[in-house]
Amino acid sequence: MRVEVVAVGTELLLGQIADTNSQWLGEQLAANGIASHYHQHVGDNHERMVQVFRTALARSDALIVCGGLGPTQDDITRAALAEVMNVDLVRDEAIVTVIESMFSSRSRTMPQNNLLQADVPHGASIISQRRGTAPGLICPLGNKVIYAAPGVPYEMTEMFERAILPDLLERERAAGNSSVIKSRVLKTWGASESGLAEALGERFDELGEHGAMTIAFLASGIEGIKVRLTARGSDDAHALELLASEELIARRIITEKLGDIIFATDEDTMEDAVATRLSEAGLSLALAESLTGGLISSRLVNVVGASTWYRGAVVSYSSQVKYDLLSVPEGPVVSIEAAVAMASGVRRALGADVGLSVTGVAGPDPQDGHEPGTVFVGLDIRGVTEHASLRLPGDRPRVRAYSAISALDVLRRALDRSL
Repeated sequence: MRVEVVAVGTELLLGQIADTNSQWLGEQLAANGIASHYHQHVGDNHERMVQVFRTALARSDALIVCGGLGPTQDDITRAALAEVMNVDLVRDEAIVTVIESMFSSRSRTMPQNNLLQADVPHGASIISQRRGTAPGLICPLGNKVIYAAPGVPYEMTEMFERAILPDLLERERAAGNSSVIKSRVLKTWGASESGLAEALGERFDELGEHGAMTIAFLASGIEGIKVRLTARGSDDAHALELLASEELIARRIITEKLGDIIFATDEDTMEDAVATRLSEAGLSLALAESLTGGLISSRLVNVVGASTWYRGAVVSYSSQVKYDLLSVPEGPVVSIEAAVAMASGVRRALGADVGLSVTGVAGPDPQDGHEPGTVFVGLDIRGVTEHASLRLPGDRPRVRAYSAISALDVLRRALDRSL
């Protein structure tokens, strides 16, 4: 089955907001083995929307439309869909009741404009709303289908997972495609996308000859590079067997050629990886953050149960705080020596087993003779110290974000060596 994504909204064409919906849908469709060859943007114009929808249906089996289901005058996706289906819009009183109840539960009066959200193309099915006021739509057109979901990502993702994806998969099975798709994502930090592609080049070519397994590379910004393995099997057990075997092969190749760069799988994060190692070893952690200003701490407390191993942090942004609270020797604070002293100082101050620190130059100006992007990480594990020197790319926000995950990666690797 070929699925096309159309994102609706003039604000997308003007660059006022980023189209994260199409990106997310592309990942989800690929992860489920569904082909998505085209993505389009269209503004809030009835004629152009109708043209785009018809063009998409001419070359694809299903269309996912995001946006244009709100209560304002420029939310015209419903009307455009009705024209494509050659039917009238019909007001669904059950939807009216739901929307009225949502407003009354918040002690608010429903504006009359919200009634537009209860207009449904005749013959379409409703995807009930759970996170907003706009219901989604499933619009059949012969052996093809259009799905419409709100443009708000929080609402769209829930509708896709609950209703759209199951319907798509059922249509695939009804069409005679009874295979099962399973995926595994290997998350890496410290290698480039091209480097990973080169390392796995031979394996990529080998898999291309068989078709049951595929490898894809996904650049994920400050979260590293993802390697997605996808297996197509006759049933769940077969697909999982293929996936497990390929994961072992991919891990071996990556580790042999690029080192210990795989830090997590699937939905796990770098902080999850660190948390697992600290918990298993019964170690507590304290942070001393300078240029990251609390970013590392913020990541760590996202982990459920962090209070069992995370002691806290000293955001020692001022040089004097480093001297007074962390016993850093007077002198330059952007240095290996300062980073190590910060790690030891915060470990002692907060009574932790492990102290982790980061200091450096976020930019835009040099500091202590170092250029922007120069970062030093200090580590103290029960009195045994080490350090890492990094050169990170980007502007000030990116250097700070890269510093946070890089420092956690230094800790992850050190824990693997010491445990």
